[in-house]
Amino acid sequence: MKKTLLTMTALFAAGLFASQAMAASHAGMAVMGEDQDVSGGTVTASSIMAGANGWLVVHRTDSEMKPGPVVGYAPLKAGENTDVTAILTEPVKSGEMLMLMLHGEEGGTKTGVFEYTLGAKEDGPVRVDDKLVMTVVTAK
Repeated sequence: MKKTLLTMTALFAAGLFASQAMAASHAGMAVMGEDQDVSGGTVTASSIMAGANGWLVVHRTDSEMKPGPVVGYAPLKAGENTDVTAILTEPVKSGEMLMLMLHGEEGGTKTGVFEYTLGAKEDGPVRVDDKLVMTVVTAK
């Protein structure tokens, strides 16, 4: 009886920990990156925490911090992603600002195909507390 009670207590604690970890990872969605040399035609996010499969999307931006045109993207898996590199689809000059943003996979017609265009709902930006999950880096 004691062994059964201990086992049930351990299973309950493990389940509680797992559900807390899932909640923490959902609330802890983030994109991290540093200013970097993009002369090779790529930009890299050092770490991304995604609540579900989705996309790292690279937008042009400026001092107003509004997302501009998409200039690159890369697929993401749910959970932690490290050193995610997107190929830039057009030249980016030294000093230009890039917004590295987490986008979801929802709303599109094809899974695994990036379908977002600026302002669209397909594969759109992820928000937490109505704030975009993103970071801004400067091209060197």
